[in-house]
Amino acid sequence: MSKRMRWLSCLSVIALVGILLSGCGNSDNNSNSSKSNNSANSNTKSNSTNTTSTNDSTDTSTTDNTTTTNNTATPDPNTPVDGGTLTIGTFSDIVSVNPIYINDTSSGDIENLINAKLYDVDRNANLTVEPWSIAAELPQISADGKTYTVKLKNTVKWSDGQPLNADDVLFTYNTVRNPDAGAPGISAFDKIDTINKIDDYTVEFKLKQVYAPFQYSLYSSLVPQHVLKDVPVKELNKNAYGVDPAKTVTSGPWKFSEWKQGQYITLDTNPNYWGEVKPHVAKVIYKIYADQNTEVQALIKGDIQMSEAIPVTSMDAIKGNDKLNTILAPGPQYEYVQFNFKDENFPDKYSPFKGQKTRQAIANALNRQGMVDNVLKGTGKLMNSPFLPGSWADPGDQAVNYAFDPEKAKSLLAEDGWVAGKDGILVKDGHRFSFELQYNAGNSRREQVAAIIQQNLKDVGIEVTPKGIDFATWIDQNITPGKFPAILLSWSLSNPDPDAESIFSSKYYPPAGQNGGWYKNEAIDALWTKGQITTDQAARADVYHEIGKEISVDLPYVFLYQYGLPQVVDQSTLHWADADKPESSLGYGYLFHAINWWSDKK
Repeated sequence: MSKRMRWLSCLSVIALVGILLSGCGNSDNNSNSSKSNNSANSNTKSNSTNTTSTNDSTDTSTTDNTTTTNNTATPDPNTPVDGGTLTIGTFSDIVSVNPIYINDTSSGDIENLINAKLYDVDRNANLTVEPWSIAAELPQISADGKTYTVKLKNTVKWSDGQPLNADDVLFTYNTVRNPDAGAPGISAFDKIDTINKIDDYTVEFKLKQVYAPFQYSLYSSLVPQHVLKDVPVKELNKNAYGVDPAKTVTSGPWKFSEWKQGQYITLDTNPNYWGEVKPHVAKVIYKIYADQNTEVQALIKGDIQMSEAIPVTSMDAIKGNDKLNTILAPGPQYEYVQFNFKDENFPDKYSPFKGQKTRQAIANALNRQGMVDNVLKGTGKLMNSPFLPGSWADPGDQAVNYAFDPEKAKSLLAEDGWVAGKDGILVKDGHRFSFELQYNAGNSRREQVAAIIQQNLKDVGIEVTPKGIDFATWIDQNITPGKFPAILLSWSLSNPDPDAESIFSSKYYPPAGQNGGWYKNEAIDALWTKGQITTDQAARADVYHEIGKEISVDLPYVFLYQYGLPQVVDQSTLHWADADKPESSLGYGYLFHAINWWSDKK
């Protein structure tokens, strides 16, 4: 999975509430299995198998757009046609499409198609107003940077025909910033002091402090006040809205029509869609497969037209099919091993990860470059901090790089009090160094990486038991509530801003936040705040460089690598103009401008 920041820092685009980082659960393939955030400032966990869920920096990944044009298609491929069907494959089911609670990329994919956003982002991650955006113009920002005035279009409607207006904006933002709601993306909204309704189509946001990333808090979906206003806020997460298509009222070009769990999801054109630009595709179908290999076979056979991410190891088979085009570039996603510091998440009620030298030893014990070379086939790039390589926040050499050094790992473990037991497994204070490493089942990349981690740590006296879990179940029962010993996952950075407070700050433990490992470092907490109140980008970069340096020493995660997701498209039946092609550098960028795509399949 991937957690669909897609620097755009699940962040994918942002639904409503994710935070900067989305977890990636998608297997090799996408933001689906990553943690994702669909809201304006959520990052999502990515379930993707491939290299990562986000492309941002300068990586060694390649872009493969060389395919043979299919000359048998009857329609002119350059002329949009209405009424077709778009069929997409995935191996991860959704959890909920309620944008307030999206914390994974699979759910974020669907949410991005069925909801309009207050603002959108362009190909360069700049906030923009599109024909399909809810806002009528860019926000007006006061001289002190603490007041944002947003004007809405007066033509926007919900899928039930009711008007979308300022009441929906107030309801959505006030809900997300309410700790009782338990929204993963609260960190992007709790800097708001008041939200005022100026008139039915004008809203004023007043901030408690200067908050540099706030513009991306407006890159968010809304929920309908008239549908949810009577639901107690503490019960909203369990409401049928977002799970039952019949009770899920949305605002985008398609509506949530059917969900057959573990099999498929169907979206149909929204008959009350209000945008000046209408979708060409009449129906979108997500087919859910048991694993990535089955999904790839469905792509080759023509059962689906697109996969948002396939395993790198399947690319040769895809290249042999002249109808299929592969798009691969570094993305806004990175994979990591996360430690849990809460004792109750271990069978013996003892977290073995509390010693800093122990965490550093694990980093030295892992052959990260071997993972990039042998599992990602060279398409990934090592990471040492939560900031994408080559981005303006990247600390570069200021962050500690942990070379593969098993002997150094053994030395650090000994210094931290671990000694070998009779079976060779390390022991400290009567506790064996043995833990379960969870990942999303069906993700071929993570299966391979988990096996490498198991062997690498066995070589230094640590026993690891890899465990693959159904992605949707894992996100709901383990990731979101922070109930796991250790995880192998990825973040899909949906938010273009590098602020990752919601993931690493002790202010944002579950459920109202994404710090599921229960990590605490007060010095780093203070640096996240400093970065938020600094508006000059060069000065902010200095703050994030310091965070990168400090976090690479303290290691709440072992940062593994940035990766890309090979998106594969049947170019004989699915088409777009060059201005609307997928954008690998954005969270959910594989669906960039999907409203303008067209399909020859009925």
